[in-house]
Amino acid sequence: MPRANSLANDRIWNKTFFLILSVSFLMFLSMYMLLPTLPLYAQTLGGNETIAGTIVGIFTLSAVLVRPWFGNLLDRKGRRIILIIGVSIFLVSVLAYNFAFTILSLLALRIVHGIGWGASTTATGTMASDVIPASRRAEGMGYYGIAATIAMSLGPALGLYLIKYSNYSVLFTSSAILAGLGLVGSFFINYEIPRIKTQTESKSPVVKGVILEKTALPPALVLFFITLTYGGIITFLPLYADSRGVKNIGIFFTVYALVLLFSRPLIGKLADRYGVRKFLVPGILLIGIALLLLVKASSLPMFLLVAVVYGLGFGTVQPILNALVISLSPPERRGAANATFAVAMDLGIGLGAVALGFLAQKTSYVYMYGSSAIFALFALVMYYALLRKKLPL
Repeated sequence: MPRANSLANDRIWNKTFFLILSVSFLMFLSMYMLLPTLPLYAQTLGGNETIAGTIVGIFTLSAVLVRPWFGNLLDRKGRRIILIIGVSIFLVSVLAYNFAFTILSLLALRIVHGIGWGASTTATGTMASDVIPASRRAEGMGYYGIAATIAMSLGPALGLYLIKYSNYSVLFTSSAILAGLGLVGSFFINYEIPRIKTQTESKSPVVKGVILEKTALPPALVLFFITLTYGGIITFLPLYADSRGVKNIGIFFTVYALVLLFSRPLIGKLADRYGVRKFLVPGILLIGIALLLLVKASSLPMFLLVAVVYGLGFGTVQPILNALVISLSPPERRGAANATFAVAMDLGIGLGAVALGFLAQKTSYVYMYGSSAIFALFALVMYYALLRKKLPL
């Protein structure tokens, strides 16, 4: 009988987790539909390449700035209310794109959109970490990451299809419908109501003044250096492939997404069973190897090999680090911990794109990708210097 109860308590899949996953998927799909299309819309308003890049960058920056604040509100005010506020802001900003007829108004809406994105995704990540059993945390966070992975593989193609065969108004309305469905789902996630009283009643005056969670910093720093490399992949790979004479490079991201889809939960499950130490270092090494392979890539099969190796590496490292952030942080600081982790990821992608873009402009894409392998080395240094001793044997 005790064994049966233990197995029941270790279940990942239940109504609450499914709702969290569904809301997360809808929000990511809505966002990814707009990611490649809003820069194109900016050009129809008279924007140049710099403006197009700013459209993406300002969204990430606004999300980074508000995540720590919303992370603390998640711990102090409750999860669901912050999720509902975040999705509502997201929804209103997407609908308002229909009335953005100038570059200035579009940029202003991107700031608001980023605020909604930062609040909603910090909330869903924290909610997922709340309901996933501790004994299956890496596996569960792997499943949670699948929502973003599937959205990443579907959203850009869907957005580009809509503007090709319809118009931007249909695109914005479709994206808003997805966010609206996410808002509806948010009202049904109410697992935490009995726990909030306990959290707010506990007196911890020190916590209120803290923006980032210090226990989350070691895994967040490892992730930061990993996502510096990811910024270079998602931003410059199509241009690099074109310079190599490789066409149809879009399939790279499809293969990458499929590898993530299958590797995240499997490796997470193995890490829970055999220990994260056995998987984290090999995952970081795979990322470094993929970047070195990219230097030699001159054909589509070689690029697809890179997609597999990089996908295995990232699909191993990211959910394990996410699980560690949750495990190392106090339960009453879980929202702040997830915000810290998300900030590291956003900053890594954004700064990686800027820094590696500058390097590519001054040298070449080959030199840029070869040099970015150093970031994987820095991630290893951070692991051994700051994180390894904190992990169980």
